[in-house]
Amino acid sequence: MNSKAASVVDRKIKARDLINHYLLSGGSMMYWRKPGSDERLLLVCNSGATTHEDITLENAEPGFAIAPFDPSQKKYFFKAEQLFRFKGETLTETPDADIPELDRSKNTNDQIHSKFFVAAGEQKSVGNFSDLINGCIQQAQLQQVEKIVPSKFHETELPEGVDPLAIFNRLCEKHPMAFVSLVSSPDTGTWLGASPELLVSVDAHDQFKTVALAGTQKMQADVPPKSVSWTQKEIEEQALVSRYIINCFKKIRVREYTEHGPHTVVAGSLLHLQTEYKVDMREVNFPQMGSVMLKLLHPTSAVCGMPFQPAFDFLKKNEGYDRELYSGYWGPVNIDGESNLFVNLRCMQVLEKKVRIYAGAGITADSVAEQEAAEIEMKIKSLAQLINL
Repeated sequence: MNSKAASVVDRKIKARDLINHYLLSGGSMMYWRKPGSDERLLLVCNSGATTHEDITLENAEPGFAIAPFDPSQKKYFFKAEQLFRFKGETLTETPDADIPELDRSKNTNDQIHSKFFVAAGEQKSVGNFSDLINGCIQQAQLQQVEKIVPSKFHETELPEGVDPLAIFNRLCEKHPMAFVSLVSSPDTGTWLGASPELLVSVDAHDQFKTVALAGTQKMQADVPPKSVSWTQKEIEEQALVSRYIINCFKKIRVREYTEHGPHTVVAGSLLHLQTEYKVDMREVNFPQMGSVMLKLLHPTSAVCGMPFQPAFDFLKKNEGYDRELYSGYWGPVNIDGESNLFVNLRCMQVLEKKVRIYAGAGITADSVAEQEAAEIEMKIKSLAQLINL
């Protein structure tokens, strides 16, 4: 640790102090914790986002990328103008720039909340959600699609004294193997997420990785994850996502990949089926693979459906609201030589006095509408509980 970092630690500056400071100064910030890690990073971008048709990972400057669900919409990139590292909430490393003088007298709750709670437009709630699910089942039975993923949102009041940082800390505790993130900017508003689903990663050794994640059930305290049984419908749903990834490999003529799974993974109080795929980009001589696969995979069949276009068109016509960042992707780009982008699942949007929670479920020809509706409510409830502790 350099001397500047050591002196800052002596001053006992916490993540909340810096986040409050930069929010009050009108900047954009991204705060995250990678799966299985106790390190947290805070990225500050005072110049605002740049927008792009597509996100390019190769030779990109360090930053944070955010993309909405709709692939035709602009993607945001926030340059890492300052990057702070924390162990838990204790600052361990600072950028080269001087640490700002923190005036805690200005950090009143009302002032902080006014910056955190960026107003969002009103959303029309999905009409009769059971009708939407039944419509998806019918599309699958008519073989218009193999799978389709309808979603909905639920709004809940934000209890007094609870702010996004408190929820972030709870997400870190309850979802140790998720990518937990808090983003706030004038461009995106304020969002929180605990995603179990990696979309694309490229590490410092040019190793590419993605996962196929699908199928959901509630974790039972007396049943170890390795002993969980999955229905044929859930197994097939996850297999569809795996085939989607393999088809993307075929499109770019990549045959040298490793496949591990499917196996059961824990995501908070829920369980999923997951298969991992890895490619040595040097071995296949494909240095642009990360960016190419990112464009091919998003939005995945796990959040939209398969084939993509008929599933996407049906959702745009019938879902009844704009998903915005829900089921898009976000994550750090070229931080420590690595890029890690995750599907924005298990997420919520922070409004002025409310939180909007999003969830969806994969529908196939074998789906039962009541069970799918119950799965979505289970996902919403798992997040709502963290708000109302």
